[in-house]
Amino acid sequence: MDKTTPAEHGRPQHEEVARRLRERIDSGELPIGARIPTQKDLVSEFGVNRTVIRQALDELKRDGLLTDTGRGAPPTVAEPAHSHGAPKPAGTELAERLYEAFRAEHVTIDAFSLTTETFNNALARPHRAIADGLLTPRSIKVRVIIPSSDAYLALPRLVDDPDDPRPLERLRSIQRTWATALQMSFASFADRYEVPEVDCEIRTVAATPLHKLYVLNGTEALTGYYHVVPGEVSYQGETLQIFDVLGFETTLFRSTAGPGSHDRQEIAFVQNSKDWFDSLWETIATPLPLG
Repeated sequence: MDKTTPAEHGRPQHEEVARRLRERIDSGELPIGARIPTQKDLVSEFGVNRTVIRQALDELKRDGLLTDTGRGAPPTVAEPAHSHGAPKPAGTELAERLYEAFRAEHVTIDAFSLTTETFNNALARPHRAIADGLLTPRSIKVRVIIPSSDAYLALPRLVDDPDDPRPLERLRSIQRTWATALQMSFASFADRYEVPEVDCEIRTVAATPLHKLYVLNGTEALTGYYHVVPGEVSYQGETLQIFDVLGFETTLFRSTAGPGSHDRQEIAFVQNSKDWFDSLWETIATPLPLG
């Protein structure tokens, strides 16, 4: 990684350092039990002072991603906690929970979101584990719902002109890119890694998602609300000021109907989330053509 100052990305330096280290943990580059680089090495890599590095490591410890080893040694990547703990950004939480979901013999994933970008990125760790033979599911069934390309969506839109079509044109290009990549990833599980049964189907609905939902193996629901934020993007050589949502940073709240559930209400929420997804899938959702 190039030596860059995290402040350039518009967030506190320690948060940016923590985010980059999370990505390494989520992708498996830093596997469970691995020591992270020393503070001296991190200071040199990120071009920040030691206080920033300590703050970043403390944040990862609070999130349960790192464990102290004592005697001044660098912390190690922690085993996933069984308790829910504090909610985490979608990029972190989905990666962790997908990896656990892929431990099952028969994997099912239902996803409802604006694009599949977060889903694609979260697949990196289980993808690598399947390639290495560490995870060996017998079947994988994936159903995805995203907004239809011909629908007029409330977001994204220009700040000064909600009728300008360019933000939606840009979104549709992003949707197709990530959806195509998602289908290719799952196809590789069957073609290259010999998972016996793999099915990935993507459908669309004419609606603006204001939340995202992932139902894993029918027993766990991850839900997060899209927050609308102003932003600046480039499209066809122009800079656009738009209202958009940041799916990767959306906070996901986890509910389970499995052994770790807290009460009947949590179990009912997971079932209702699955039923809600089924209701869209079986009625108004239509296949996304990617030919």
